[in-house]
Amino acid sequence: MNILLVYPQCPDTFWSFRHVLKFVSKKAAFPPLGLLTVAAMLPHAWSLKLIDLNVASLTDAAIAWADWVFMSGMIVHKDSAHEVAARCTALGKTVIAGGPLFTTGYQEFPEIRHFVLGEAEGLIERLVEDMKQGELQPTYRLTDWPDVRTTPVPRWDLINLHDYVAMPVQFSRGCPFNCEFCDIVAMNGRVPRTKEPAQVLRELEMLRLAGWRNMVFIVDDNFIGNPKRARELLRELIAWRERVRPKMGFFTEASMNLADDAALCELMMKAGFKKVFLGIETPMAESLAECGKQQNRKRDMAESVRILQRAGLEVMGGFIVGFDSDPRDIFNRQFEFIQQTGVVTAMVGLLNALPQTELYRRLAREGRILAKTCGNNTDAAINFVTQLDREFLISGYRNLMRDLYEPKNYYKRIRAFLHNYQPGGPSLGLSWADLKAFVKSLWVLGVWRQGRCAYWGFFWSTLFASPRKFHTAIELSILGYHFRRMASRL
Repeated sequence: MNILLVYPQCPDTFWSFRHVLKFVSKKAAFPPLGLLTVAAMLPHAWSLKLIDLNVASLTDAAIAWADWVFMSGMIVHKDSAHEVAARCTALGKTVIAGGPLFTTGYQEFPEIRHFVLGEAEGLIERLVEDMKQGELQPTYRLTDWPDVRTTPVPRWDLINLHDYVAMPVQFSRGCPFNCEFCDIVAMNGRVPRTKEPAQVLRELEMLRLAGWRNMVFIVDDNFIGNPKRARELLRELIAWRERVRPKMGFFTEASMNLADDAALCELMMKAGFKKVFLGIETPMAESLAECGKQQNRKRDMAESVRILQRAGLEVMGGFIVGFDSDPRDIFNRQFEFIQQTGVVTAMVGLLNALPQTELYRRLAREGRILAKTCGNNTDAAINFVTQLDREFLISGYRNLMRDLYEPKNYYKRIRAFLHNYQPGGPSLGLSWADLKAFVKSLWVLGVWRQGRCAYWGFFWSTLFASPRKFHTAIELSILGYHFRRMASRL
């Protein structure tokens, strides 16, 4: 049986990193881990092809080859997913769709008749049997959370690893916190479920043997959701690193309480973790209380960020404006917090109500929902009636983003980060790709684009003042080019 797995195209967003890709000679940021994992669950005798529309085009010939088409995606892929489904059905192919986009919004896809809702483990066997019989159900869904210890190693052989900036590996699903705006608890539960450390090591070893020598994104909802299990994995990663000396670094997502555990931070550093994304959200205590962000309350969040930076972790931050409790000067407060803490990669978004969240249910009860969200909270759109004037919010948001990524402000923020940052752990060294990216950045940032004077001032001051951190500084300056492009389009 021939199975075509299709991943929709991601629009140009904050997290697409599209404008950075040409510096590093890559086609996309990350491959579709969900489809690669589902592929590993299908019968070995079946013929599989995977087309990621972010690195290749979908041809009629590829569709004609398939007996069935599998598609996965997130909410941000909605438009592309509709186009893929329309093409496949027009050519007489049956589409089976799964992933977050369809789990929370399958009713919006009348052109697709079969859906796998939620997680695939424990469902694929039944789906495969129905496919063999030619009698598929409209929906497949488990009534409980599957055991991720049964999850197979993804089919890395279906992609060209070197098309991507980083490889995704998952250790756990779920998060113990229940922030009002977040859909993780609805999607993956509140009790984190973890793989065995040996499973993760197998996935990493397969990547290493396939020639991967770059960053790995541990794509957990909250890496420290189960801190005991996280420590177990980290100790195994440290031992593995000592045995095989892999040229891999890690980054992940975690909660702010990571800063309270110095021993855990040290393990992460020794294991090769370089960056961590935190949902910081807002410096406003009232807004944190409103959205149930308990892990960020009653703490000095700025100092928590600095603790992690001193522990050798670059903190990337998610921030939100548009809470009911936000004051009119929220944009200035966000700007000052981000600049002072040196959170260089600051993803600031307008609050949107995602399906199946507590926020969506509350706003629906209050009659404030206006539309479905597009899944991109950095596109200056809001899908509910806000307390602050809507146009005031959108205008303030646009100005905030442009101010944050204006060259002088951006380089000042990098300096604030480098002042606190104490790099440690295993060195990844410099690759030929790093050197090419450096040369390209000299031309694009130092000659071609606006902000060149600020760039050269930053370049020379960092080279002489912080030579050990110079590689990190150049990497961040390249990322800033993408962020400025995104901010200018708002």
